[in-house]
Amino acid sequence: MRKVQTYLGLKRDMEKLSLIDGNNSESSRKNSTDHSGTNIILNHNFSEGMNLWHPNCCEAFVVPADTGSYAVITNRKECWQGLEQNITKRVSTGSTYTVCAFVGVSGAISGCTDVQATLKVEYRDSATSYVFIGRRPVSKDCWEKLEGTFSLSGTPDQVVFYLEGPLPGVDLLVKSVVITCSSSLKCESSSTHSFSAGEGKVLSPTFEDSRNNWSGRGCKIVLHESMADGKIRPVSGNSFARATERTQIWNGIQQEITGTVLRKLAYEVTAVVRLYGNNVTSADVRATLLVQAADFCEEYIGIASVQATDKEWTQLRGKFLLNGFPSKVVVFLEGPPPGTDILLNSLTVKHAAKVLQSPPPRIENADFGVNVITNTNLNDGTNGWFPVGNCTLIVGTGSPRIIPPAARDSLGTHQPLSGRYILVTNRTHTWMGPAQMITDKVKLYLTYQVSAWVRIGKATGAQTVNLALDVDSQWVNGGHVEINDDRWHEISGSFRIEKEPAKIMVYIQGPAPGVDLMVAALQVFPVDRKARFEHLRRETDKIRKRDVILKFSGSDSLHGADVRVRQTQNSFPFGACISRGNIDNEDFTEFFVKNFNWAVFGNELKWYSTEPEQGKLNYKDADELLDFCTRNNIQVRGHCIFWEVEDVVQSWVRGLSKSDLSKAVQNRITGLLTRYKGKIKQYDVNNEMMHGSFYRERLGEEIRANMFKTANQLDPSAVLFVNDYHIEDGGDSQSCPDRYLGHILDLQEQGAPIGGIGIQGHIDCPVGPIIHSALNKLGILGLPVWFTEIDFSSTNEYIRADDLEVMLRECFAHPAVEGIMLWGFWELFMSRENSHLVNAEGDLNEAGRRYLALKEEWLSHSHGHIDAQGHFSFRGFHGSYELEIIGLSKRFTRTFVVEKGDDPLVISIDL
Repeated sequence: MRKVQTYLGLKRDMEKLSLIDGNNSESSRKNSTDHSGTNIILNHNFSEGMNLWHPNCCEAFVVPADTGSYAVITNRKECWQGLEQNITKRVSTGSTYTVCAFVGVSGAISGCTDVQATLKVEYRDSATSYVFIGRRPVSKDCWEKLEGTFSLSGTPDQVVFYLEGPLPGVDLLVKSVVITCSSSLKCESSSTHSFSAGEGKVLSPTFEDSRNNWSGRGCKIVLHESMADGKIRPVSGNSFARATERTQIWNGIQQEITGTVLRKLAYEVTAVVRLYGNNVTSADVRATLLVQAADFCEEYIGIASVQATDKEWTQLRGKFLLNGFPSKVVVFLEGPPPGTDILLNSLTVKHAAKVLQSPPPRIENADFGVNVITNTNLNDGTNGWFPVGNCTLIVGTGSPRIIPPAARDSLGTHQPLSGRYILVTNRTHTWMGPAQMITDKVKLYLTYQVSAWVRIGKATGAQTVNLALDVDSQWVNGGHVEINDDRWHEISGSFRIEKEPAKIMVYIQGPAPGVDLMVAALQVFPVDRKARFEHLRRETDKIRKRDVILKFSGSDSLHGADVRVRQTQNSFPFGACISRGNIDNEDFTEFFVKNFNWAVFGNELKWYSTEPEQGKLNYKDADELLDFCTRNNIQVRGHCIFWEVEDVVQSWVRGLSKSDLSKAVQNRITGLLTRYKGKIKQYDVNNEMMHGSFYRERLGEEIRANMFKTANQLDPSAVLFVNDYHIEDGGDSQSCPDRYLGHILDLQEQGAPIGGIGIQGHIDCPVGPIIHSALNKLGILGLPVWFTEIDFSSTNEYIRADDLEVMLRECFAHPAVEGIMLWGFWELFMSRENSHLVNAEGDLNEAGRRYLALKEEWLSHSHGHIDAQGHFSFRGFHGSYELEIIGLSKRFTRTFVVEKGDDPLVISIDL
């Protein structure tokens, strides 16, 4: 089994290769400095059976077929087992080789599995290296083309070409292999640099070779076979390491792994840890990566964290990926309070196994729109209901007779309600209220909408009511509403269960103890989210398209000429979050530039990044990101000038006096807005004011409006946004649409020049009517609404894709929405796990495919003929177009732009 792997790069856009018959003559076996055009793989299509090919610790045979023979590699017990051929005498140092193989798979497999091309390279007196060439996801019953490139450094003693990769037990099929020399020059591209690297090998991972290669990071390292009178022993091996005499939280145990990890490959770190001493029974232990660039700039990458204890060993597991070309890479553990020892039993770093594509969930008898609540109308008293706690449930009359609006928008017309409600009295805790068990009525992966009328008795101050679920003793939010009067209020939200539960209880809770609670018309029903799509397509056509009339002149023979119109780009802003490290990865930047036209920086513009220490400004990362966006015609949102939540304000700012804080705020806004005047199109001025109050509490109510006024004075061209979360999903009473609306109006009354409304969009289980209702409320202000930080999390990529499609279609079909930003798209560079569109090594998942399909759907193409009046008409999305006319004396092309407008756009074209 391999120990080390070397990476020479994977060329993403290969030239088309034609299959070249292998030359079995002696001349083709001789080493040469130029193999251009010659297939260096012999018996490339198995016409000579298995001659020159060898199975690697498995079995292989050739199957004749009408379209040519192919090899079957079977009895595979490991992913690395496959087919190999020795090509030592047919490759040369300094040349670049292209690989093209047609491969398939067979056996017990659902979905796709990867087939990988690898090179085994042996040098005298050094470890064997394994060079990654390329990989391809392959499904049953089809041949796929696997492509890649490689080059060699030094003079190897042996070079062996491999095909490997599918899961154990899956047969690998190989139809043909062609390797040709595409260049005899040493490639200088960043994507083909040669490294002596491998599977991320950590030396002495279990301390069997003492503590060689390990060192203390600001502390002392000691090895033990046992501690605490034998109560602490290693889980595996004979010893464990102890990081002791720690005086800082970043002190711990470390090892340099430079040269064993490769850029653009995902690695998994697994460690077994424990705590000892200082009377700390549990604390956070983090695995972190220190990456140093050639210019000595350092970056710290969080890999994983776990809540460790002093009672037992705990496993920590996470992944990382390097974008650039590091000069130094160190993995280390840190985190517990000073004085607490970190115990480490083992730590491994290895190339992360490919996560298999999740299959689409199979949901039978969904019963969309059917309420799972028993006795909703209370026709049978409180039968089916029970109190949570020692409160009392009785039935009263006088509740609304129509179902709440959000439920009505999903369900359509509905029979009048009974007017009965549950009155909950004798409440001694906030969590007391009415409940039902719905365990057997909820299906996995379905999105459920929840809705009810709620009211409270006499109370002092505003009260929050929460519709919640207890799923195996875990709280799941179904919606919040804040009540400060004696009227009935709608509460709504949604939820989804993705793991088989033992118990699901739905209940309503929230007002202070002693406050009576009234609940009517509780609805919990599965939503057919795709049923709205046709309606949304019609709405999209109304607001995102325009009638276009092309009027041709200048030629007498126009009638009947063939016209082809192709839209090259939709002008609607589709953007994503990026970070400085991302732009060192060519695969990342290629996808980003091709599929997005706006960017927002993850952290690089935030105050804690540009001035982590008072007076020490650092705009280097932000400048480089802005330069990248400018070069690629990408517009930029500025996130953010200030952040109102105290926990994210850097410590030196929190420690300032009122007068010094006022000066620091003025310096911050002046420095940022002056530096980027005219370059950044939008700013989130004071992020999350609905959830924080740091600056308001210290500088007074007027500071918020003054931030907007000052920003507008410094850069009048920038559009200034408010920005907050949970606006659109009913999940937070602090930031419901009504409160957000009031918040914006208050700022405007103080003179704040608000130019746009930001809704972050960190949402779970989106439901169209709920989103639509929120947008309608905010739309009355007439300000552009942008979804600024959209992401979704689901382990099933098909569910994640459905969430994404629901949100994008709903936003694109609403006239108030003028921009959509994703909060990242690449695995390992997202704020939430299982929310990516592209896997760490560049493979598109179902969510990514759905996004691209929607982008393609929202491009207009038209084909027809010029009529007798010299016109050609079509209806198309706003954006850039290419026009081609065929049938004239010469080919004619032209570009034009369709702007927003209600009237038909007439474009005169002189031929």
